[in-house]
Amino acid sequence: MSATTLQVLVVDDDPDIRDLVVGYLEANGCAASACASGEAAIRALRATPIDIVLLDLNLGAENGLDVARTLRTWWQGGLIIVTGRGDLVDRVVGLEVGADDYVAKPFELRELLARIRSLARRVRRPDATAAGPEGRTAATGSGMRQHTFAGFRLDEESRTLTAEDGRDIPLTTGEFDLLSVLARHAGRVLSRDELLSLTHGREAGPFDRTIDVMIGRLRRKLGDTAGRAHVIKTVRGGGYMLVAASESTGARR
Repeated sequence: MSATTLQVLVVDDDPDIRDLVVGYLEANGCAASACASGEAAIRALRATPIDIVLLDLNLGAENGLDVARTLRTWWQGGLIIVTGRGDLVDRVVGLEVGADDYVAKPFELRELLARIRSLARRVRRPDATAAGPEGRTAATGSGMRQHTFAGFRLDEESRTLTAEDGRDIPLTTGEFDLLSVLARHAGRVLSRDELLSLTHGREAGPFDRTIDVMIGRLRRKLGDTAGRAHVIKTVRGGGYMLVAASESTGARR
């Protein structure tokens, strides 16, 4: 099997859904495997390189949110949670514990595949498009960019965030992509719809809180508190922006 084949793990306690999703993904060029529990998923992730996990939050006796929390203590790959159509609270909590995206049951297989492919592009092939002047970003020798702001360094090639004291700050795929977009457009207000389109390739629904939740996660990791200036500012009625200037740190192409 090609090393570039997308590796997807389906975690669902319903064997019919597992077989349906795995079969569809394999028919569309993915390498898909499945398991019925969080414990089995953790074993699989420790044993095999996986790009994306599709995690149903309703795993019978197990709480899928607890599984997601456990995964995010050591695994930073792409995580899509599956919830019931009306489970808005579970979607929000799932995003808060580190999911990159969600789909609601019953889902269309084509939509599911589109969500997986969209996330895969961000997990495996970071965007190397040249930044506009408002981003004041730099290209490294490999074509990727670095951003420095408020003592942090964001490197798009290694997909790492480093604090001023040299600590690596772990980010999920969704957090990294969102912070990258804000850094490229430092000083410019971006609406929730713009941010969702730029990071997830889709429009926001009327109750979509994906961006708000991820902003909250980023603020905690960046140390934004009431006692210090915010790195990410909320603009009422507008959206969000990176307040600190993002400066060049590499040679331009």
